[in-house]
Amino acid sequence: QVQLVESGGGLVQAGGSLRLSCAASGRTFSNYFRGWFRQVPGKEREFVAAISWSGLRTTYADSVKGRFTISRDNAKNTVYLQMNSLKLEDTAVYYCAAGRIVTDQAMDPRGYDYWGQGTQVTVSS
Repeated sequence: QVQLVESGGGLVQAGGSLRLSCAASGRTFSNYFRGWFRQVPGKEREFVAAISWSGLRTTYADSVKGRFTISRDNAKNTVYLQMNSLKLEDTAVYYCAAGRIVTDQAMDPRGYDYWGQGTQVTVSS
C-alpha cells in the first residue's frame, strides 16, 4: 500500500521556523516530482513548492519564495520543506504529494497521483 506521511507540523510564533517531512512507503518515488500544498478551511488547495526527481529543479509560490526551501532525499524516499520567517498567513494544513509530471505542471494539484493526509501548521502572533 502506497503511503505518504507528513510530520513536523505544529504551533510556532511568527518569525519562527518549522521543518516538515514527508516519508513515502509502498513504492519508490525517486522518478516522481514531489510537491507541497496547503489549504485553509473554505479555500482551495494552494501550491507551495515542488522539486523534480533529480532535485535540480525547484519551484515556489511567490508567497513563500525566499522563506521556504524544498529538498529531497531519494535514498530515504523523503521530501522536506524548511519553513523560515513564518507569517500568520502561513497557517494551514500542509499536504505533500507525488506525481509523474513535468516542471510546467508542478503547480497544478490535479497532476499529482499520491497525497499525504496533511499536517497542521499554526503560526501565532
